[in-house]
Amino acid sequence: MSQVERDGARHHRHRRVRSRVVGSGLRPRLCVYRSLRHVYAQVVDDGSGRTLVAASTAERTLNTKGANRASAAVVGKVVGERALAAGIKQVVFDRGGYLYHGRVQALADAARAAGLEF
Repeated sequence: MSQVERDGARHHRHRRVRSRVVGSGLRPRLCVYRSLRHVYAQVVDDGSGRTLVAASTAERTLNTKGANRASAAVVGKVVGERALAAGIKQVVFDRGGYLYHGRVQALADAARAAGLEF
């Protein structure tokens, strides 16, 4: 399977997930994107179209190396702490068309451990 086909299949899965998962002001959406180099997470209010909180391994302040499970856990912890500081306790999890496994699962578990409720 080529990279183009794989990426198209992920976009198709993501559209299917997004038809059911919608973030609101009371319960925003925690969305995950992973690339080969970085892991990104952001909390989005779909009603107003704003990103409320974000974290990624691309931030120099996190001191993460690579896009592995440990780095994803650090991003999940940081995004959870930032969301709680912004007054967000409950979120809807959007896995972005990825399997709930590996880096995506590590990020979600760390966000839950930081205090977010899915």
